[in-house]
Amino acid sequence: MDQVDAIVIGAGAVGLAVARALAQGGRETIVAEAQAAIGQGVSSRNSEVIHAGLYYPPGSLKAQLCVRGKELLYAMCASHGIGQRNCGKLVVANSDAEAAALRGLQERAVANGVPVQWLEAGEAQALEPALQCTAALLSPTTGIVDSHGFMLALQGDLENAGGMVAFGSAVDSAVLGRGGAPHVVRLADGSEVAAPVVVNAASLHACALARRFDGLDSRFIPREYFAKGSYYALAGRAPFTRLVYPAPADAWLGVHLTLDLGGQAKFGPDLEWLEADRPENIDYKVDPRRADGFYAEVRRYWPALPDGALQPSYSGVRPKIYGPGEKAPDFRIDGPQLHGVAGLINLFGIESPGLTSALAIAEYVAALLEPKRQ
Repeated sequence: MDQVDAIVIGAGAVGLAVARALAQGGRETIVAEAQAAIGQGVSSRNSEVIHAGLYYPPGSLKAQLCVRGKELLYAMCASHGIGQRNCGKLVVANSDAEAAALRGLQERAVANGVPVQWLEAGEAQALEPALQCTAALLSPTTGIVDSHGFMLALQGDLENAGGMVAFGSAVDSAVLGRGGAPHVVRLADGSEVAAPVVVNAASLHACALARRFDGLDSRFIPREYFAKGSYYALAGRAPFTRLVYPAPADAWLGVHLTLDLGGQAKFGPDLEWLEADRPENIDYKVDPRRADGFYAEVRRYWPALPDGALQPSYSGVRPKIYGPGEKAPDFRIDGPQLHGVAGLINLFGIESPGLTSALAIAEYVAALLEPKRQ
């Protein structure tokens, strides 16, 4: 049986970042990826926004890793020539209640060490003349990134450090080693690979996969839920140069306007809880009728949105570990300190801001494993 120092399951942005960090730290690292290319799951279906870190509870992993990850991501874009634009974002209010929510967001941003600037309506409209609002919060460190370019750079660094991605290598299960024995990972084709370190970065599949880890107590595996978000592209050019978000409500950030590096605007995502119990049963088709609900939402901050301007674009599914009406939990980065299995890290519920946080998650995982390394 082959043995390596570390196996990372899943070649999305987070899995690649973790594998890169482990390989650069001197471990012989393999990424087991079920698909034939990198980033074919959640990482290929996101908004490509570099989040500033405004929304997350101070002291949470989401807050810490988003702020740190943003710094690392901008730096890597600069050093590796990855496409990005630090365009900034306006979070807008159109009522007294929304203005109060913005004040709360401003306080949270300050607590998280994220720069923001309060703008009165006229100041916001001087930046974005097509905007309608009563007040806005400017987030100057929000941006957009070429997520596939980012993942290619992660893969390149991983390979330069001696690691590799094994495509077409779906993981079926694992037998977790005890007393210093390595873990044995079994692939769908029946072959096995041993490693003292296993990182489950399988995103939508992470919880189901963890249930097939012989030796992991089921108490440490959350239930998964799937929530779909559909995006609609704008026909024609948008009159905005910054991202525009409505004031947040609960755990959902509302129908917002994002831009890609080519200047194309898209709106979304909405939130649709799915009945699907397995990722294989998810239907990613975008229903054109769901756009009907977008128009009223968007016209609250962009009254001039033309009728019929929103075209179905794509959808993504968030790997949630909570259900409808429940409070959004923090990222779950479960290491040996929690479940007692040396060398095992499970990444659960890594939804937004997972892309922004990827490099910081990698740092965090490497640090969790360091004390156990001989």
